[in-house]
Amino acid sequence: MTFEEPQPNARGAPPAAAAPRINRLVWFRSLADLTKLRITLLSTLSAAAGYLLYSHRLEVGMATCAIGILLTAMGSCALNQYQDRDLDARMLRTRHRPIPAGTLSPETALAVSLLLISSGVLLLWRLFNRETALIALAAVAWYNLLYTYLKRIWAFAVVPGAVIGALPPVIGWTAAGGNPLDRPIIAVAFFLFLWQVPHFWLLLLDFGADYRQAGLPSLTEVFSTPQLVRVTGVWMLFTAASSLLLPLSLAAPSRWLIPGIAIAGSWFIWQAFRFVRRPPGSILPLFRAINIYALSIMALLIADALFS
Repeated sequence: MTFEEPQPNARGAPPAAAAPRINRLVWFRSLADLTKLRITLLSTLSAAAGYLLYSHRLEVGMATCAIGILLTAMGSCALNQYQDRDLDARMLRTRHRPIPAGTLSPETALAVSLLLISSGVLLLWRLFNRETALIALAAVAWYNLLYTYLKRIWAFAVVPGAVIGALPPVIGWTAAGGNPLDRPIIAVAFFLFLWQVPHFWLLLLDFGADYRQAGLPSLTEVFSTPQLVRVTGVWMLFTAASSLLLPLSLAAPSRWLIPGIAIAGSWFIWQAFRFVRRPPGSILPLFRAINIYALSIMALLIADALFS
């Protein structure tokens, strides 16, 4: 995207510089949308939780690890939008994304994605260890090669696709010096794996027709709406139950971690029962609730790692 030079007005004076600033603002907003900045920040938070669970202290390494994961996740999301630009143009929910909207060219999006991915993986490799960088690269491959293809042919693609969101805390754990097969980080990864599935299925309840219009297989073709509501509610219950494994996996959890997770889980179970018994007209309140629940669990784990 190019920025036009300000042209003189009728009196020969240059106009205010508002137009170029607006163009730049639109461009930066497009970059934020391309990289799904708000979503990738949650991945970065879970990676920080993984790092702190091992190190139990705030240090520069945690910040640099978070930056590496943020860059990699942003690049992977940008690459996904480049890959899905034909589908995004056909869906009401995504047609305003930067590439189909024309605010960024496909070539620019591809260049940005490759730059971010390579920068993030290289940072993790140079500042931490090869294992950390390879897990981050595996997450990119799982998302952009496997899941991006599977979702075009299989309605249940989100289940293996949920592995992607389970990997950031593992990356943080290994960056701090841990083994990716250690019990505490496996419990965290398992919780996030389960959480992502109903998180996506809730979107289908509002945008199932959108997916069908784009030619994507959707669970709304497999289940009726009441069935999909019940399946999503049951998966939410499994997610809440899995959170109880988190304090059990830790060697010395704080006294308030178990009550905190129990309170958050009870609130989430109540939300699930309300949803199944009387589905709301809009899934937005429940969608917010499921995000708040994940953030609460990550915050509890971070607090436990720092103050236990």
